Amino acid sequence: MKFLTHIARLLVAATFIFSGFVKLVDPLGSAYKFQEYFGADVLNLEFLIPYALPFAIFLILAEIMLGVMLLVGFKPKFTVWSLLIMILIFLFLTWYSAYYDKVTDCGCFGDAITLTPWETFYKNIVLIALILLLVINTKYIKPLFAKNVTKWISFASFFIFLFIAYYVLVHLPIIDFRPYAVGKNIPEGMIFPKGAKKAVYEDTWIYKVNGEDKEYTTEEKPWEIEGATFVDRKTKLIEKGYVPPIHDFTMEKEGVDFTKFLMQKEKLMLIVIYNLAKSDKSLFPKIKEVTTKAMQEGYDVYAFSASDQEDFEKIKADYQLDFDMLFCDETTLKTIIRANPGIVILNKGTITGKWNATDADKVKL
Repeated sequence: MKFLTHIARLLVAATFIFSGFVKLVDPLGSAYKFQEYFGADVLNLEFLIPYALPFAIFLILAEIMLGVMLLVGFKPKFTVWSLLIMILIFLFLTWYSAYYDKVTDCGCFGDAITLTPWETFYKNIVLIALILLLVINTKYIKPLFAKNVTKWISFASFFIFLFIAYYVLVHLPIIDFRPYAVGKNIPEGMIFPKGAKKAVYEDTWIYKVNGEDKEYTTEEKPWEIEGATFVDRKTKLIEKGYVPPIHDFTMEKEGVDFTKFLMQKEKLMLIVIYNLAKSDKSLFPKIKEVTTKAMQEGYDVYAFSASDQEDFEKIKADYQLDFDMLFCDETTLKTIIRANPGIVILNKGTITGKWNATDADKVKL
């Protein structure tokens, strides 16, 4: 039993430290995921959406710190019971997501590893079994070092993790697991390989026949029934197919898609502002300076936003910006760069540099 407890201790500690770290380097990603959970169509807790970021940071720090504390053996009783409470909360959220098909990726390992809700649910079941073993056998969890040493290791870890969270929020994630990382080619990420598995869908057709709404399969061809009137169609995903890493990237202006054209540009700078109303306006003078310099160096420069064109025109006039705006989906823009505004440079579709507008003076042209 003592041996099993040590194995469980290492497995649980490693899982929580890894899970916490991959989210710690990108806390905004976790905040966006919590916003999704708090939405009206999931938990219907929209009043919590403004607090998604501090909630995410708190949970990330708690997760990684509990992993460290378990590993070094600091306050084992408090640690294992805290882990049990946390994993029970995670279990409920993943069950809810999986059963009601609300959130396709729970984000438990950030963008490093993508799991379906059911895969995450079963992973949490295993963790609960391991943590219960630790709860029952807490007496076997001994400190790896002297008591004072384990205490100071825990305290030092907390402040290091807190600094990392602060740093990546002011700048950018120190590790980028997303398909828009520096070095990635956007057009290549959008390719659907030949022979790749396609998604399988099932349609249910609702037709009014003899004054009564009835459901039919596609094979039954209800549209051929004499006198039948179409009412509705329901489409259900039966089996998932291959999804390209980048599948929702567009660069539109006035309804025209410029993606293919702009992906051929050797010098392209995008000022990503997923939401103008939520952007840091104090950074626009820096944006003005770096974009002016870029255009002098022969760059094509565009704002890249999900906001209305009229809102951008006001910003453009207020800060005397010399470039136009392209439209893209807000979720995609949040995935491209964790900044609002942020700066992205591309060479023929390959991302060669990304900066938070805070670091506009460090942009390499």
